[in-house]
Amino acid sequence: CNAHGIDRSAISLAAIGPRVAEAAGAGWASVATAEGPSDKALLALARQICQESPGSNNEGTEPIGMQDETLTPAPLTAPQARAAPPSAVRTILLVALVAFLLGAGLAGWFASRGGMSPAQPAQEQGQPPAAGQSDAANAASALPLASEARDTAHMSPLGSVETRVAMLEDRLSRLNLQANAASGSAARAEGLLIAFAARRMTDKGKPLGYLEDQLKLRFADAQPGAVEAIIAYAHRPMTLDNLCARLDLLAPELAAAPSSESGWQRIRHELSEMFVVRREPVLSRTPQARLARAKLLLNAGKTEEAIAEVQRLPGADAAQDWIVDAQRYAEVQRALDLIETAAMLEPRRLKDAEGKTVNQPSPLAQTADNAAQATQQDGN
Repeated sequence: CNAHGIDRSAISLAAIGPRVAEAAGAGWASVATAEGPSDKALLALARQICQESPGSNNEGTEPIGMQDETLTPAPLTAPQARAAPPSAVRTILLVALVAFLLGAGLAGWFASRGGMSPAQPAQEQGQPPAAGQSDAANAASALPLASEARDTAHMSPLGSVETRVAMLEDRLSRLNLQANAASGSAARAEGLLIAFAARRMTDKGKPLGYLEDQLKLRFADAQPGAVEAIIAYAHRPMTLDNLCARLDLLAPELAAAPSSESGWQRIRHELSEMFVVRREPVLSRTPQARLARAKLLLNAGKTEEAIAEVQRLPGADAAQDWIVDAQRYAEVQRALDLIETAAMLEPRRLKDAEGKTVNQPSPLAQTADNAAQATQQDGN
């Protein structure tokens, strides 16, 4: 308006918001603000202003200041503008369009900044645009920018919502995986506790009680033979202390020669043991040394080695019942080792307290695989 000498007092201005109206300055016939910061509200306000302006129904009058169908504006005065209502209507429509474009651009700028930055002051009223630039050129250049601003303002919230939804879905997926992994780890930990409790009851020679049902539920598919061996042993338990005490009672019979041996065989046996020549690392093979070694191995929990030493003694026939019980004790120890290993490393057939299969792999299995691969690489 300043560049073309158009009087502001004859123009009613429609603004998209209070800050846009404030930035437009003073001197207008009237300044109205849309009900909301949207294109629809701004167009409704412009339509209302056009309907309420005097002479809005007159048509056929050529716009004031426009001659020979050119876009060169002519200076207007306030009395002339009021004397030609059709021209005033067209001027108002043009100003409304400019205000709409300006408001849309500012709205897009506000949306890109999150709506938190204060509005920048508009171009000073007295500063003219570039020389030789017409209103049509200004409108043509402003239309793509305003359209892009509106698209940005509309698509920015939509893209933000889609991004947040994708982030929430990803987070829910990770939480689901973590929950499943935690459930599998909890089931394995419970199984390991059941195995430890079964070992403790077995070592004490007490019945399993409720542990028997838990062993069947959790380990029957993974290690059926081990579960049956543990349950059968619990019905006729045998403690390590009992085995040691029985071995002490059998010591005289184990160290003595068998009664079925003839006199000549006894003489040969005694003569063969009078002088023994052996290397220093070789252990003594006398019955007393073997018996002492068997007791040490039994106290150390090496039941199978202790059985082997007892079987080499001269009176081993007198300890057949002891050997059978010791073998049962060694077998149940191996069974307990198997179910403990299954609780930690079984990948498919382990079950939880509800009888559901534990599908989550154990983290210890991955560690064991990595260690095995490293060992193989070192060997290569």
